[in-house]
Amino acid sequence: MKPIWIVDDDQSIRFVLEKALLREGLPTRSFTNPREVLAALDIATEGDGPQILVSDIRMPGGSGLDLLEKVKARLPGLPVIIMTAFSDLDSAVSAFQGGAFEYLPKPFDLHKAVELIRRAVEESQREEVAEERMAAAPEMLGQAPAMQDVFRAIGRLSQSMVTVMITGESGSGKELVARALHKHSPRANGPFIAINTAAIPKDLLESELFGHERGAFTGAQTLRRGRFEQADGGTLFLDEIGDMPFDLQTRLLRVLSDGNFYRVGGHNAVKTNVRVIAATHQDLEQRVKEGGFREDLFHRLNVIRLRLPALRERREDVFMLTRHFLQQSAKQLGVEPKRISEAALQQLSLFGFPGNVRQLENICHWLTVMAPAQVVEPKDLPPEVLGSTPVWKSGTQQAEKTDASKQEWTGDVDSQPAVVHPPESPALPAQEVRATGAESGALPSPWETGLEAEALALLVSGRSDVWDVLTRRFESRLIMTALANTHGRRIEAAHKLGIGRNTITRKIQELNLE
Repeated sequence: MKPIWIVDDDQSIRFVLEKALLREGLPTRSFTNPREVLAALDIATEGDGPQILVSDIRMPGGSGLDLLEKVKARLPGLPVIIMTAFSDLDSAVSAFQGGAFEYLPKPFDLHKAVELIRRAVEESQREEVAEERMAAAPEMLGQAPAMQDVFRAIGRLSQSMVTVMITGESGSGKELVARALHKHSPRANGPFIAINTAAIPKDLLESELFGHERGAFTGAQTLRRGRFEQADGGTLFLDEIGDMPFDLQTRLLRVLSDGNFYRVGGHNAVKTNVRVIAATHQDLEQRVKEGGFREDLFHRLNVIRLRLPALRERREDVFMLTRHFLQQSAKQLGVEPKRISEAALQQLSLFGFPGNVRQLENICHWLTVMAPAQVVEPKDLPPEVLGSTPVWKSGTQQAEKTDASKQEWTGDVDSQPAVVHPPESPALPAQEVRATGAESGALPSPWETGLEAEALALLVSGRSDVWDVLTRRFESRLIMTALANTHGRRIEAAHKLGIGRNTITRKIQELNLE
């Protein structure tokens, strides 16, 4: 283990701390002034550098705050504890602003001083492990089984030129998946062009996609190449494709069919070679039935579907993502990265994250600016986290499978793993909703609690089709479970569900469960 460096011109302070830390099994190295520390850092190797730096604030030959600034410039992740007299509390504030881990007021209680140093050591070791993992991490982070399915899917599609449809809730990272598909494809050396079709007004979207000729409309002073031309030889990512105006869908279908299109106001066809990756948070099958999305375009885009899990389905990734975003936020703002305690991480992991990974990233930005101390404790978390009702069950998110057709349901109404499969052959969910005494006045069962949490998340997001979305999910899961139980025998499944044969046939067709 690397030593704790102690810097103080008072020999008695150094002696007391050395003996107390050695009794705890913590090696030490002492210095009398900042110049000695900086000289030692110049020749120190990675193995014999400091684990923690404990420095007095006022010493002959240099200030502890100046030393803090210089050390942080060399070792930004090193925890530094500043020792200060009670009258130096203003300096302590400056120490925090300079990135100090904590300050230790003099005269100090030896037991509390050792406890503080021990906590700093544990935090340092935890951050070292996190940094090693971060350095080895790919462009996407995730250890949860659902994310491993996504990574495997990207690998299987890496050498393919096929059109991919990415589905998932807003903020779940669909563009990151699209970028990964491009990066690991034969088109990696070509451009990656992304456009959010929901963020551009209808009148401008056509010009954005296909470009325009000079004089095509008022304000068109020059010829403009659209996104399809810009993406030639590469990948075009069409985000929120479900919001594309209906009349533009016809033009998009033509491009996907033969690669030809016309600029707005143009008369000569333009040829482009583009791989299209589309994404949506909407139920496009339902949009097709409602007449808001062309069925032929849906089938053209929906060659391979890749479902991205919501953050609440990958609880174990919250820890890794939080540390990653705290590092990113600090780098963007030019400040020392905040550390987060295990207790705060546990509290954060209980949050439902209706905004998914994007919401977690925003929370980390908020903590970087607003958390009062260098180490984030549970009380420092934002109000929406502290005031939320936990939606996770303790332990792992997915229950262990007991056999091929039974699996304990954890309350998530849409917890199927991310898989790649042809759109006409959805994976059969092998889940069983177990009966409870809810109808007899008992407390809500886990699946009811999960349904409430899912409904609340959708309502908060501002959607106006919550009833249809949840009803379709419920009916789909119920019918598929019954069919799995009866090995695909529809009449027997209908009998067990208490519905008619014609009803189950109609529902299977309506819900695309063929």
